[in-house]
Order: sequence, then C-alpha cells, then structure tokens
Amino acid sequence: MTDTAMNDTASNNTTTGNVAQGNREVRLVRHPDGALAVDDLEVVPTEMPTMAPGHVLIRNTLLSVDAATRLRLDPVSPPGYLPALKPGEALAGMVVGEVVESDAEGYAPGDLVHHDLGYREYALVDPDNQALGVAGALSKLDRELGPPELQVGLLGMTGLTAWAGMFVVASLKPDDVVWISAAAGAVGSVAAQLAKAHGCRVIGSAGSAEKVTYLKDVLGLDAAFNWRDGLDEPLSEFEPDGIDVYFDSVGGDHLKAALTHLRPLGRVALCGAIAGYDGQPPAAPENLFNATTKDINLRGFLAGTFADRLPEARKHLAELWRSGDLNLDLAKYEGLESAPQAIVDMLSGRTTGKCVVVLG
Repeated sequence: MTDTAMNDTASNNTTTGNVAQGNREVRLVRHPDGALAVDDLEVVPTEMPTMAPGHVLIRNTLLSVDAATRLRLDPVSPPGYLPALKPGEALAGMVVGEVVESDAEGYAPGDLVHHDLGYREYALVDPDNQALGVAGALSKLDRELGPPELQVGLLGMTGLTAWAGMFVVASLKPDDVVWISAAAGAVGSVAAQLAKAHGCRVIGSAGSAEKVTYLKDVLGLDAAFNWRDGLDEPLSEFEPDGIDVYFDSVGGDHLKAALTHLRPLGRVALCGAIAGYDGQPPAAPENLFNATTKDINLRGFLAGTFADRLPEARKHLAELWRSGDLNLDLAKYEGLESAPQAIVDMLSGRTTGKCVVVLG
C-alpha cells in the first residue's frame, strides 16, 4: 500500500461518547479560475446534524477523492450532469462511514455503510433522497468482503466504474488488445488490472516516468508509456496492428490517438475527460469520422447507471482481490483539513492509485 500522508491537526470539536458536539465540512469558496487551487476550498465548522424521521446519522471515516467532483466546481456543470455548486455550498462525494443513529429500516448503529455525503465528518442521510442522486448509493457494506480502504475504492463506485466500463460498455474479450489512459489513477488502475486478469494484452499510459514504472513493475502491464512524450509513436511501437479497446479517462488528444489506432469494430468506453476539467474542454477530435469508417462503438457512461449491478461487481472484484489478481494502492491523506490539498494533488496527477482522506 502506498500512502501519501498529510499532517493532521486537532479539531476544535468536543466529544461526548461517540458523537462530536459539532461538525466540519468542506465548502466551495469561489469558482476556480482554471486549475483548482487549495484556497478555492475551505474547511469550516458547522452544527451537528439533527436526527430526523427516516434518516440515518453517520460518522464518516474514509472519503473517496474523485476527479468527477471537479465538474461541479465551475459556474455551470456539463449538460446532464449534477448541478454546479455555488460559493458557500458544501462538496459531496462518496464516503465510507459508521452508523451512529438510525430511524431507517435496514440500518443500525455500528453498521458500515457507503453513501454520497462525504466532505464532512458527520452526515445525516435520507436513504431515499441522496446528494448525488445515485440509486442505491446508501448501502450497508459486508465487512467480510474487505477493510474500509477496499470498500471505498475497489468495492465502491471506483471499482464499479472500471468493472462496468470494461465488461458492460466495452464487452471485454480475453484476446483483446486494450489501451488504458490515466492507468495509474484510481479507476484506470483497476480497469487495467481487470483486463490483465481477463487475459488481455494491456497497454497503459500515465504522466510521469515514475508512474510508467509503477504500471509495469507493480501492476504488471504488458507495456506502458509517458503520454507527455507522445501518443502515436508508442502506440505504433507497442501494437503496430492496432488496438481493440480504449478505456478513456482523458479525452482530447488521447481520444484522437485512439481513433487512429483502433481496429475495425473497436470499442471505446468513455469514462471521463480530465483534459478539459480545469479549463475549456478540447474540441472534438478532427478524426472523429474514423468511428464511422471503422465501425467503432463509442459509449459514454456514468457508474450510477449500473448501480443495480454493484453487488455483482463487488463479488467479482473481491474474488480477484483475494486471489491476488487485483492490487490496491492508496494515496492517503489524514484529516478533513487535508481534503482540499488531496483533491488538488489528485487532479494535478501527483497521486497514484486511489486517493482517500482518513476522517476522525
């Protein structure tokens, strides 16, 4: 496990029993001007949530730091996505926590749960109306499947995104040649390992020499390259006959290169487009017509679309983890006050694997 630790500072909250008399949350200070900066966010004290009928009070313990959060920090979010946050509003994100008090059927104090009101230490969750609108996002977790670190990443929405993208969207086959962009990141690293475990030849790209080494030596990919040195040349070198599947987390020039190197009947799983998250999104690739001439299937998707298949994905992913076919690396930050730095580091490519914040 790889930890990138930040110094934790003591909270001003006092405690009685297991519940703090006070809370903290991360709020948006201003819409970023280009790349997100740490001071665009702030950690502020707030009142403890008050229990309400049909709700669950949760002490959050492990926050998932995800690139998709950035999409809500601009004045306008992408069409069809969640609404943009206004300055002064709290961020939301996937998190693992422990139930403190419950008035909802199926949840009891001590239960380990996964939900979407992260970026705060305590959350009051309505199982029927959650912040991110992901069906079934509040779920009780099986502790026997693995530790919380596994549940927030590999067995959470990160794992579901990679699993659904590979097996449902891209219809992965054992003899496929697969290119994974952002392959050292949370979703990309899982997608790459899933393809390897399925018998595919896997090429990964990342943004530094250190990450290229990680892809080859730790994840065991067949080939890896630094995209900053170019895209077409290494793809031609590693697979002169082309690729069958491209898992896209980047967009822009990466998608353009994929359209050049995909074979006829190739498949593209459009997971994200981080090339445009911190500024004006790049224009559509000028070779987009390749999708027509090669009969390529390009499908964008959100993990929440496959929320009903999360139990199936968790079972498959947990089996691969226990067999040693899936590796979990964490970039770990300590304390809610480190969350702004964590999300900035993750977006700028300074973390490897799954980025998390340990709370409480």
